[in-house]
Amino acid sequence: MKLQQLYSYARKAIEDYHMIEEGDKIAIGISGGKDSLTLLYALHGLMRFYPKKYSIEAITVDLGFQNLDIAGVKKLCDELEVPYTVVKTEIAEIIFHQRKESNPCSLCAKMRKGALNNQAELLGCNKIAYAHHKDDIIETMLLSLLYEGRFHSFAPYTYLDRMKLGVIRPLMYINEADIIGFQKKYQLPVVKSPCPMDGNTRREYAKQLLRQLNQENPGVKERLFHAIASGNIKGWGMPAKE
Repeated sequence: MKLQQLYSYARKAIEDYHMIEEGDKIAIGISGGKDSLTLLYALHGLMRFYPKKYSIEAITVDLGFQNLDIAGVKKLCDELEVPYTVVKTEIAEIIFHQRKESNPCSLCAKMRKGALNNQAELLGCNKIAYAHHKDDIIETMLLSLLYEGRFHSFAPYTYLDRMKLGVIRPLMYINEADIIGFQKKYQLPVVKSPCPMDGNTRREYAKQLLRQLNQENPGVKERLFHAIASGNIKGWGMPAKE
C-alpha cells in the first residue's frame, strides 16, 4: 500500500462516519506497533489538504516494562513535526506483580485507555484516534460471539460522555495485510511489544481463526465486515452511497 492509497482509505472512513470536524485536536495513541505508526502517517498526511482543519498530538502510554525502546518513534515524530508525549505508568507492575492477573489483557486495556484519555484531556484534545483496522473489527466481533454470546464490535465513531472525548478509527477500511505492506515499504520504526502476553491472547486466537475462515471460504472476511456495518450495531449503519 502506497501513501496515496492510505490517505484515500482513511479519508473515506473519516467522511463516511463524520469523524473529523473543523478545529478538532486529535490525540493519536501510539503503541509503537505497525498499526499506530500507519495511523500517524495517515492523519499527518491528510492534515495538509483535508478541507476541515485539525491538529494532532502523538501519545505513548508507557506501561512500565524495562525494555521499551521508543527512540525510533520519537525520531519519526520529530521528523513529521508532530508533538509527542510519553506517559509513564506502573500498569505492568500493578497487573503482573501486585495483582498477578491470570487474564491481564482486559484490565490492562482499561488502565491504558484511562491514561491515554487523561493525557489527551490535559493536552486539550477533543478526540482520540485508535489504529483499529478492518481485521481488528472483525476479530472483535468473533470474540464477542464466542465469549459473550452477542453480535457486537466497536463503532467507527464513539463519544465518551464522561470524558467529553470522541473516539475515531480512521483505518477501519484497511486490511492488516496492506498495513504490513506499508510498514515494509516505508520502513516504519516498529517497537516490539515487551508484554509477556504478546501473541498468547484470545485476540490472537481470533486472528488465526479469521485467517483460516478466509482461506477456506475466499471472500468471507469482506462478507463478515459487511454484516457488521449493516447489522444494526450501535454506532454503525451503512454510509450513504454517492
